Amino acid sequence: MKTEARNSELTPQQKKQMLDKIKSSSSYLRAYEDVSFMAKKDLRPIRLQLELLKPETVLREHKIRSTIVVFGSARVLPPEEARAQLASAKEELEGNPRSDALKRRLKRARMRLEQSKYYEEARRFSYIISKAQQSDKNLEFVMVTGGGPGIMEAANRGAWEAGSKSIGLNITLPHEQDPNPYITPGLCFQFHYFSLRKMHFMMRSKALVAFPGGYGTLDELFETLTLVQTSKKKHLPIVLFGKEYWSRLIDFDFMAEQGMISWDDTKLFKIVEKAEEGWEHIRSFWNTHRGPVAED
Repeated sequence: MKTEARNSELTPQQKKQMLDKIKSSSSYLRAYEDVSFMAKKDLRPIRLQLELLKPETVLREHKIRSTIVVFGSARVLPPEEARAQLASAKEELEGNPRSDALKRRLKRARMRLEQSKYYEEARRFSYIISKAQQSDKNLEFVMVTGGGPGIMEAANRGAWEAGSKSIGLNITLPHEQDPNPYITPGLCFQFHYFSLRKMHFMMRSKALVAFPGGYGTLDELFETLTLVQTSKKKHLPIVLFGKEYWSRLIDFDFMAEQGMISWDDTKLFKIVEKAEEGWEHIRSFWNTHRGPVAED
């Protein structure tokens, strides 16, 4: 089927319209500026490389030499917020004392208030280390978190209160999670791939600290334990906050008794209660393995 020949004589207006169409087409975009193209399945290796390179480049530019990774639940509340929720739950139950739903809410509020002690310890832990280790010329032991609320917010907040830098490694989730406001501007990164995010947690880490948390915290903790156990990561201090939580959640001695891990593997971590204990363990480890770190 023949198409009708077009008039080769175009007006300046027609030429401009045609040129605008050409230039507005996605094919005309530079490849790295074409978001739709970059999102294609075949471009996954490039996206993985970019998620590795971008944070690494920025952290080098900021001269950040080492970090301390803090994991923990996003659901842990600051004490003041937990107290407010408890007061509200009590007031509502007083108005309707037979409500089972309100009784459950009161129980949860009491539990949240009890758990808020971990927020305060994470905040103090971060403050103590950031104050001791950071200066304009010394960016060692910079706090790095998942960038979200709860324990992550507490650790970023402690560094902020100390006038120090801290890092947030956020990740895109089905239920969008905004970064907490205490991360240093310019040091908050958003990831798509969990694997690259985990890699960045470990690349500069000189200690890993885990507060009570859920699946995400356990995933990150056990990945680190596995890396150290298999010597894929050099030995580093691993600190777990909250003896009651961790001893009830995981029976490491039982794993050793069953021969699933060695007894030496139960010494890869230390359980503590207070911020000062956690810092002392980390400081003692690196005094032995690397030379002195700054005193408080």
